[in-house]
Amino acid sequence: MKLYYSPAACSLSPHIVAMEAGIPLEIEKVDLKAKKTEKGTDYWTINPKGYVPALDVGNGVMLTEGPAIVQYIADQKPDSGLAPKNGTMERYKLQEMLNFITTEMHKTIGGLFNPAMQGEWREATLGLIDRRLTAFDKMVEGKQYLMGDRFTVADAYAFTVLNWTRVHKLDLAKYPNIQAYFARVGERPKVREAMKAEGLAG
Repeated sequence: MKLYYSPAACSLSPHIVAMEAGIPLEIEKVDLKAKKTEKGTDYWTINPKGYVPALDVGNGVMLTEGPAIVQYIADQKPDSGLAPKNGTMERYKLQEMLNFITTEMHKTIGGLFNPAMQGEWREATLGLIDRRLTAFDKMVEGKQYLMGDRFTVADAYAFTVLNWTRVHKLDLAKYPNIQAYFARVGERPKVREAMKAEGLAG
């Protein structure tokens, strides 16, 4: 499998999942502004959506959208526990969490990367982010990970999005459960390995 990524973007999530699953992954960096891969390929020809991640699973199949990709990777190693078995209520709860992260956290915090977001628009977005983080803080209260005691693909995705709070200098002090959770996930060896591979950690 080959992952097209951009450092610290949401493609970090499947990168972490592959590391946690012990699945060898070829990676190729994408310049999202130029829409070129590091090998000079026009990225539009790889993913017509123009963003990362994209996972080449072989046989001419390209999978896009982070929540779908992380579940696919986890399902290649079902014994890893990175995703519950398909058809179980636990799997639906995982999908519920992935949907919350992608639609409510990713889109709001990620929106701050837009340089045009200024003034009232930015203030309104920061208010929405606060509401989403307040909800997330309650979700991780008293738990090791989002789904309980076991690390799953949802944690890889949540960690990736929460990492952007550093970029945007969002203070997490009012969310003590998130602070502890973020630190706990960041200390996982495979998380650090994925970040180091993307040039994000020493």
